Amino acid sequence: MMLPNEYTPAAQATLDGTLWVEDGIPYMVYCHEWLQCINGTMDAVRLKADLSGPEGVPFTLFKASEGPWSREMVSIGELTYGLSLPGQVTDGPFLFRTQTGRLGMLWSSWGDQRYAQGVAYSASGKLRGPWIHEQEPLNPQNAGHGMLFRTFEGTLVMCLHVDRNGRKPQLLQVDDSGDRLRIVGPFRP
Repeated sequence: MMLPNEYTPAAQATLDGTLWVEDGIPYMVYCHEWLQCINGTMDAVRLKADLSGPEGVPFTLFKASEGPWSREMVSIGELTYGLSLPGQVTDGPFLFRTQTGRLGMLWSSWGDQRYAQGVAYSASGKLRGPWIHEQEPLNPQNAGHGMLFRTFEGTLVMCLHVDRNGRKPQLLQVDDSGDRLRIVGPFRP
């Protein structure tokens, strides 16, 4: 979903905004679209306390090319609108803390097996990072835009969209008890 420009710079094509509150301060984390900047970025902007707009200047958290598993689209033969366009994608930020308090971010890009779900962790424990990317995607199997939720029974689940004969949801049970997110297996209610 493209974001309204009253929250992000008018000259930027942006999408996939998500809210993060750190030390009582709200931020919107979003993607600067790769179609405009070729090497997509994950950016953030501080918001007013009432969330009515930005308060401050946006800043970049990382570039798509910093993810060791992220691939340039032409290099893997991926087409956009039927065209072979160069670029590396940042999509679908979702921030979380592990049970040990480590700040992580789910994010998506293209990988060796098409669309992939990656994860990065903040070395400082703060939004500004620096962000350290896992060497391999968390889920490389043509699925992404992951989000986490807990069931009423307390099970941690990651919901992704997977592209198999059309986009469909995929639910995976995950574990956040250590310093990193780990996939346990398919979620079975």
